[in-house]
Amino acid sequence: MTHPSIFWYTLLWLILWGAIGALITPRVYARKDKFTHQTALLGSFIGAALGPIGLILLWIFTPQLTAKWLLGSGLIALFWLALAFAKAAPENLCVTSGSFVATQIANGLVIGSIYGLMALGLTLIFSILGIVSFAHGEFYMLGGMVTYYFTQVWFPDLSPLLGVAAAALFTFLLGALFELLFLRPMITGQIERPGEYAILVTFGLAFFLQYTTLSLVGASPKKVPRFFDYPKITVPSGTGEIIKITPGNLTFFDTISISSPRFTALIIALILLFALLYFLYKTWTGKALRAVSQDRQAAAVTGINPKRMNTLAFALGGMLAGISGASLVQVFSWVPWVGIPASSRSFVIIVLGGMGSLPGAFIGGLILGVVEALGAGCVPDPHRAAAYLPAYGMIILVLVLLLKPTGLFGREL
Repeated sequence: MTHPSIFWYTLLWLILWGAIGALITPRVYARKDKFTHQTALLGSFIGAALGPIGLILLWIFTPQLTAKWLLGSGLIALFWLALAFAKAAPENLCVTSGSFVATQIANGLVIGSIYGLMALGLTLIFSILGIVSFAHGEFYMLGGMVTYYFTQVWFPDLSPLLGVAAAALFTFLLGALFELLFLRPMITGQIERPGEYAILVTFGLAFFLQYTTLSLVGASPKKVPRFFDYPKITVPSGTGEIIKITPGNLTFFDTISISSPRFTALIIALILLFALLYFLYKTWTGKALRAVSQDRQAAAVTGINPKRMNTLAFALGGMLAGISGASLVQVFSWVPWVGIPASSRSFVIIVLGGMGSLPGAFIGGLILGVVEALGAGCVPDPHRAAAYLPAYGMIILVLVLLLKPTGLFGREL
């Protein structure tokens, strides 16, 4: 027997007591002359998890905020929400099939790694130039388009990896050229209001790239076949198969199923992530980029050219977005406006992870990927599930802005 209303009542209960905790807890701590930093976040988590009883105990004892409090109360709140969902829809696959849930989480992590890679580029641009590029999604779109035309139209026998490399080179050069022509005047003092100028000029680039691509290639969807056909491999165990690999799919422990195009995209994302970390922390140029992000004037005193670092940062950011698109063009159909939802996801991720935080960008991508995968998988109607995808990111964005505006790893300004 289903009880659909129980889920919504539970959700309203969590929101109500979470909001009460967020509003009253800082005042209680201030009245007791205790440190009030992020006590609104603590109150919201305790209120959502334990309701009025938890809040009364919190206000009586006013403990110091720790990660354990947040993690424990967050898990309890999620448990109540999951239990209510199970009561409301006992026949849903997210309730009846553990393998389905595991597969959705695995696929969410895979796609989330690509989201994180794309958001890394946007975070890198913000860290160095201090602007948010509203054309980031169009670099993502161009990466997929370049890979498609290189491997399917112009050079059909070309290796897919060379197509990805071509997309990386194209987006890198495009980013460098745009920064030199349109963003460099901000640094040289030729623009009176550089913040507004950066918004307008990157918006203009986004429209230009999107509609130019539409006029050149048309509106019909493009898609690249999977890059590689994996060999057939089976690793048996006493109770089943640990790993089963077919040309188009990978199955782990007879439970988790990941398509080979998504797994290939995951491998590309991880390779790029480690390469970026090595570049930033082990090479002189990478250290120079980090120095400029921390203190531009001090970096210039040591002999680093901030203008060149700006160009390199914007080019690298565009390249990371382009490689993300090149990796996913084998997974999704590609159209000239595919960068719009990708761009919005990047904004959600960098706010969630913390503006300017590279680890936060990647972890935020993983979180968003899992939330979208579970959200889409738990909605029985696939058409509704696809329509709800943008909503999950917006919900995360609103919650982060309300509860922790600096994000998971962001710093107080």
